[in-house]
Order: sequence, then structure tokens, then C-alpha cells
Amino acid sequence: MSKKAFKKQCAVLAYRLSKRGPKIALVTSLETRRWVLPKGNLVNGLSARESAALEAFEEAGLEGTMAKRSCGSYDYEKTELKGGALCRVSVYPMAVTRVKRNWPEKALRQRKWMSIEKAVAAVGEAELKTLIARFGKTLK
Repeated sequence: MSKKAFKKQCAVLAYRLSKRGPKIALVTSLETRRWVLPKGNLVNGLSARESAALEAFEEAGLEGTMAKRSCGSYDYEKTELKGGALCRVSVYPMAVTRVKRNWPEKALRQRKWMSIEKAVAAVGEAELKTLIARFGKTLK
């Protein structure tokens, strides 16, 4: 990757515990339709943690209890069409307490609950795969 300055972003690792083990919520990205965590830019006036919670609601219709601290971060480079920025995404776990039927971006994205293993396989970024797998071990 090039020596560009990092653009800071935030994401939510939304999870719930079920009888079959922990599940992670992923959403499809807007353009490539690949599976990603709900994420976005920091919102003026909100902390990274609060911004991440807002992304979870807007992109996935999820609400819950946010962890006080990030569980890690990953880097990725936006496509040239999106400016080619190098982004560092801080990821905040959220224990989901409410799943909305309707949410702001429902018509734009799919939301899917996956096992830790399937979520690791579904996301594209190597660092994100590692982060999800590491977090999953804390839930078992």
C-alpha cells in the first residue's frame, strides 16, 4: 500500500449468542455487494464508538450494548473510484439487543447472521478475518 495518510473509520462487530454458538451480523457493501461489517466515517460530534453504533443502526438495523473499547482495527484501501484513500477502521463489539425489521439502508443492503467461521470466510480483508476469528474465541 502507498504512503498515504490514514482516513479514520469505525465499524461494529455485532454479535449475539445462540444455542448453536455465537453469530456475527454482516451486511453487503453498496457497490461490490461483498460481505462487510457495518462501518463508515466518524461523525462530527460523536466518538468513534458512538459513530460505530450509528452505522450499525443505519446499515443493519441493529441496536445493542457497545463495548467500551475497540477490539482491534484493520486497514484497507478504497477503490480509485472512491478516491483510493487508505483507511484504518477501529472495530467495536456490540452485543445486539434489538434487531429492527426496517432501518434506513434496508433497501440498499442485505443483512445476514453468520457463524464465526462463515463470517471469517465471507469477508475479504485478511486483517478483518483475523480480527473476527480472534473475537470469536472470546465468545466461546
